[in-house]
Amino acid sequence: MDGLKKAISSFFVKKDMNMTEGPIIGALVSFAIPFFLGQLLQQLYNVADAWVIGNFADNASFAAVSTGGNLIFLIIGFCNGLALGGSVIISRYFGAEDKQNVSRAIHTNVLMGMGTSIVSTTAGLFLVPFILRMMNIPDNVLPNSLTYMRIYFAGSVTIVMYNVFTSILRALGDTVRPLIFLAISSVTNVVLDLLFVAVFHWGVAGAATATVISQGLSAALCLMLLLRRKDYTGIRLSELKFYPQLMKDCLLQGIPTGIQNTVISIGNIVIQSNINAFGEAAMAGHGAYMKLEGFAFLPITCVSMTLPTFVSQNLGAKKYDRAKKGAFLGILFGVLLGSLVGLAIIVFKEPLLGIFIKDAASIEFGSVFASIPPAFYCILSYSHCSAGVLRGSGKSIVPMIAMLLSWCVIRITYITIAIQYIPEFSTIAWAYPITWSITTVIFSVFLFFTDWTKGFEKKVRREKG
Repeated sequence: MDGLKKAISSFFVKKDMNMTEGPIIGALVSFAIPFFLGQLLQQLYNVADAWVIGNFADNASFAAVSTGGNLIFLIIGFCNGLALGGSVIISRYFGAEDKQNVSRAIHTNVLMGMGTSIVSTTAGLFLVPFILRMMNIPDNVLPNSLTYMRIYFAGSVTIVMYNVFTSILRALGDTVRPLIFLAISSVTNVVLDLLFVAVFHWGVAGAATATVISQGLSAALCLMLLLRRKDYTGIRLSELKFYPQLMKDCLLQGIPTGIQNTVISIGNIVIQSNINAFGEAAMAGHGAYMKLEGFAFLPITCVSMTLPTFVSQNLGAKKYDRAKKGAFLGILFGVLLGSLVGLAIIVFKEPLLGIFIKDAASIEFGSVFASIPPAFYCILSYSHCSAGVLRGSGKSIVPMIAMLLSWCVIRITYITIAIQYIPEFSTIAWAYPITWSITTVIFSVFLFFTDWTKGFEKKVRREKG
């Protein structure tokens, strides 16, 4: 019994990672691998719902679950952007070894997460019926979509707070314990999915309920970990209050990313409405491709999400050359991964899509998307990794403008015009590589023709007065 207590106590001892020392590649890989495994498990939440629904319910139910991603990200994405902005501020002070501001930033972010949880729940429940009807959801799919979305947003506090807690831990360099917690909740999600859908036959309601319960479990475990920390990296309920300057810094970093996520989601909803116009088979085929892409793109996502923490910690420690070197190594690695992943999807698209859908017409529609965007994953990887570097350096406004212009305004304009003249499913698929290429050019200008570390240095000097 004493040995068990000691093991549990040891697990909750902080295991943060200082990325300002040691080999750069080692720091990036050590941070990224647990994060990759965590993101892999996160995808299991989505895939478990889709797989169980696809095998134990009808095609209309699968279409309902598959098309919900853009609507969910429309609202939850803004909250995630705020959490990411807060993590950049925490990383900066952690790298600078400013214990007081690390603690204040953590408590400010927790309170901001509580506030945005209330907003996301209210907005989701109120807006879902209107947005789903605007998305041209077929009549046989709409009731299931409404049920799934209402249950999901009723429990969205669990999703928002989980992202807040994990962003705090990642900012401190801890990706291991969140991974373990996520593994526990992922297993829970799969078990509950099978119980609620396959045994109780609750359909999409069961899938949504399983997701909310399991995500709540992972959020509770992360909170327990942060409450048990007794130093400046922990949460103390008595110190939960807003610190005006830190809240301003977090909002300045987080709001651009939040707006970017939300507006890009609006663009994706417009695209989804065009996909829905092709019918149930197109919705299911595209949904299956998106599940596949979610898994395939995980390695690149992890590199791009590692870079903000690495860059911010090193700039906070005034190690500007190290920040630059790590940034460009990370971008290069991301591009190589993107090329390999894209090639694999193109070659094995049909058997991979067959994991999620069995209908021949749906697989045919999914194959269109699995043939075009993956050929340009190297460009998408470059854009995501570059955006991560710029966010880590405090320039979150640049990715926001670039992605809003390209991934929303230009993408919607292209789809609206092109689909009138070339009413084919492939016309929609080409919207992605075209707009990815534009952001690649914009990010290249800032990375190669400006000194983004000097701007950060001036910002730090102004904050210190």
